[in-house]
Amino acid sequence: MLQPLLLAATAGARSMTPLAAVSVAAARGDLPSQPGLLGLLSNKWVAAGTLALAAGEITGDKMKSAPDRIVLLGLASRLVTGAVSAAALARENKVLAGVLGAGVAVAASYPTFYARVRAMRDYGQTKTGFVEDAAVLGSAIAIVRSAAD
Repeated sequence: MLQPLLLAATAGARSMTPLAAVSVAAARGDLPSQPGLLGLLSNKWVAAGTLALAAGEITGDKMKSAPDRIVLLGLASRLVTGAVSAAALARENKVLAGVLGAGVAVAASYPTFYARVRAMRDYGQTKTGFVEDAAVLGSAIAIVRSAAD
């Protein structure tokens, strides 16, 4: 259960990245084939769509007009993608993983938001965004790969 919850935590910083990581890995056959949610995410078109949405989020995050992740819509998207990615990655207790993943994703939104705001004072929005992107993307990929083993 640890890997699904760690993956859900990455949704606190980038809502679409964990979903894209699971979907791309499933589409490539790196995750064990399962019916249901993971089966849907393993579709190559779904994987391409989640990847495009994640890339759009990463790009949009650098814009001055980007909304804070802790606004209602931002938290709602993190709740959903944290739940779905955790449930999809879990090998058992998928409902529990989804419920806990939703909570973990929302909870992780706050420390990542406040850390980013503090870092932006010294380094600006774009630089801190790239560092956060690298940390979240690297973490999500590593977590999904470790779950595949």
